[in-house]
Amino acid sequence: MLRTRITDLFGIEYPIVGGCMMHISGPEFVAAISNAGALGMLASAMFADRESFRQAIRRTRALTDRPFGVNLSLHPAIRPIDNAVYGEVILEEGVPIVETSGHRPPEDLFAQLKAGGVKVMHKCVSVRHALTAQRLGADAVTVFGSEGGGHIGELGLTTMVLVPLAADALRIPVLAAGGIADGRGLAAALALGAEGVVIGTRLLLTDECPIHPHLKQALAAAAETDTRPVLESLRNTMRAWDNAAARKLAELEKRGASLEEILAVVGGHMTRRMYETGETDVGVMACSQAVGLMRDIRPVAEIIRGMAEEAEAILARLGGRAGP
Repeated sequence: MLRTRITDLFGIEYPIVGGCMMHISGPEFVAAISNAGALGMLASAMFADRESFRQAIRRTRALTDRPFGVNLSLHPAIRPIDNAVYGEVILEEGVPIVETSGHRPPEDLFAQLKAGGVKVMHKCVSVRHALTAQRLGADAVTVFGSEGGGHIGELGLTTMVLVPLAADALRIPVLAAGGIADGRGLAAALALGAEGVVIGTRLLLTDECPIHPHLKQALAAAAETDTRPVLESLRNTMRAWDNAAARKLAELEKRGASLEEILAVVGGHMTRRMYETGETDVGVMACSQAVGLMRDIRPVAEIIRGMAEEAEAILARLGGRAGP
């Protein structure tokens, strides 16, 4: 049994959190992750207004009786996001867990959520940022290595280095993210001092993930070298799948293209189109180097349970222990 402070804090069976993915982490997918014994995270930025967000929370709750959380994005966005409004809905609807990701979380937002009894975690790309989140009242932090898919920051620090540094420096539990896709990665993260992991790219290759089958097949054939950092010119670096759209974006950045030209390629409407139609080269999508470890498409519950069982077996074989 992989019991850690993370499983106790969030009331989940396995120390695994489903990474929040824009245009993907809606109610059905989030509920599938939570029903599998992990923690599903709803992407608040997918919902344009208060009531659509409220209905998404209610839909998720109708699909699972297990804990789930909400991600509040603090990253720069084309559509302005008022997280204070989302925070109000979270409190009104009794959501128990919130993750913030991106820039430094506003102190008043943290205070508002904490006063309402919400457990709060923050995703960081450095120990310094993690210490700030702890000081602001975070109950846990995720440290996100540069192998990961999505916004990896500008420091280029790897999961292997970040996790033990954060575990040594912090009082609160640490989740490891970036390049983790199987039980070996989970076992390694626990050995480094993390008390759980966040996985995103691995969950793309699941039956329940709402992306087109053609895209799933393309990702299943990808190698660990088939990703690239983009948006470095905007100091908003993300690791993306190395498709034609990402290569075009890299060329635009190299020649100093305007923000308008860049947004025409990286805009969310193009990524949504790719997810819906299976046109694999029209949008830019976050993707971890762990894509090279993934070859099969299975149900979410099999992925989650299999990771936990593999990690337990490894830790038992090595004479390790599953938690603090």
